[in-house]
Amino acid sequence: MFKLIESQMIAPNIHLLTLEAPAVAREMKPGQFVIVRAENGGERIPLSLSDWDAEQGTVTVIVKNVGSTTDRLASLEAGVSIPTVVGPLGNPTEIEEFGTVLCLGGCYGIGSIFPIARALKERKNKVIAVIEARSSYLLFWEEKLAEVSDELIFITRDGTRGLRGHVGRVTEIIKSSEPVNRIIINGCTFLLKRGSDVSRPFGIKTIVSLNPIMIDGTGMCGVCRVTVGSTTKFACVHGPDFDGHQVNWAELLQRRKTYMREEVIPLRTSRCEEHAVTMFRE
Repeated sequence: MFKLIESQMIAPNIHLLTLEAPAVAREMKPGQFVIVRAENGGERIPLSLSDWDAEQGTVTVIVKNVGSTTDRLASLEAGVSIPTVVGPLGNPTEIEEFGTVLCLGGCYGIGSIFPIARALKERKNKVIAVIEARSSYLLFWEEKLAEVSDELIFITRDGTRGLRGHVGRVTEIIKSSEPVNRIIINGCTFLLKRGSDVSRPFGIKTIVSLNPIMIDGTGMCGVCRVTVGSTTKFACVHGPDFDGHQVNWAELLQRRKTYMREEVIPLRTSRCEEHAVTMFRE
């Protein structure tokens, strides 16, 4: 069992969970992920690591509450334990002395881009961190990212902080900065695709951390397969990082919808049950 050390809502529907997992924390590297279960017999879900402490034996994940399993995880209180934390899984993000690197994160990807930016900064890169959200109240970890980047830029769709608009504003950032040597993107599939589309005309190597449907995380089930170039890859063992200009985005987006109905029904059911229990107690 893995003890939950901290549980905190850091933005609406976005929760920070710190778990006691010494074996995972000792081996963790930027860009890798874990698979967790909230309860015995529950769904296995992949979560990117946002931070870890090898000495304390803890790992930190940022969870967006979108389904029944993430809803269950978000409702857990510090002190309880969960049955499964498997990792580290996947290949670490390549960290070299590239020059200037633009790190783009949105939603839960704001958390997972942090250790990547930190490692790049330690390798003497100039790090431009760009975080994107619908509005300023959905941003988090600004101070942490500021500590590991040379420049921190905000993009909000309503203009409440930083640049107003969508990820397309990255075009202006690229043009106004010294030559950008690499772009790394973490977040939802739409952000990954849109960011890759924006960088393509500039010919900048763009690395995206893919998050397809996944079960075992070791390449055995094949559920997380994606097409990169003309080759089928498994995100869990060949990734999660891939060249964003080579990913078949139409296929990936379609595959992510495969179990949408099945994902929604348990969430509705669990919330109805919770409401019924509350009403009964009252």
